[in-house]
Amino acid sequence: MAKFPKRRQPVLLGAAVATVATGVAAYAYFRRQLHAPLPVSPHVDVHRYMGLWYEIARLPTRFEKGCAHVTAEYKLRPDGKVSVLNTCHKNDLNGPVETAQGTARIVDATTNAKLRVSFFWPFEGDYWILDHDPEYRYALVGEPSRQNLWLLSRTPHLERPIRDRLVGLAHSLGFPTENLIFTPQPMAGKP
Repeated sequence: MAKFPKRRQPVLLGAAVATVATGVAAYAYFRRQLHAPLPVSPHVDVHRYMGLWYEIARLPTRFEKGCAHVTAEYKLRPDGKVSVLNTCHKNDLNGPVETAQGTARIVDATTNAKLRVSFFWPFEGDYWILDHDPEYRYALVGEPSRQNLWLLSRTPHLERPIRDRLVGLAHSLGFPTENLIFTPQPMAGKP
């Protein structure tokens, strides 16, 4: 009777999983090292940041695919967290409305510019306010991996020189601004 070698599948499977996990961790580490640390606004007045913002431009994300007339509304809660309501009109300015509700928490009390946002507990994402004007009329928001970026304004449209300056700043910080999607928004005074 022939003898068959002992099965080593559990050991091989464990080694394969460990190798893949190590590779993923190394990739994430080296990707972070490609960029200098991401600077944020020196100070954000959380109360002034609250309210309705229109999305002027964004880097492509799967959760905003086909979105037009995008807004984000922030409300400060009694516990210090921020309620987030994102609204998207699918495929058209007057298309069907989709909303996403989430919660943000400030993770850098020195500047109030670094937040973590969750739309699906327990998963969180970085939301860093990189720049804003003193009157809180516009803001540039991103995160350290440079995969997400948003240009926001209190009005549906942003003056071209301001928009160009924010895009230039984002480019200088390592964001792939050539991939920006400029969000269709209604004309002022129209829904």
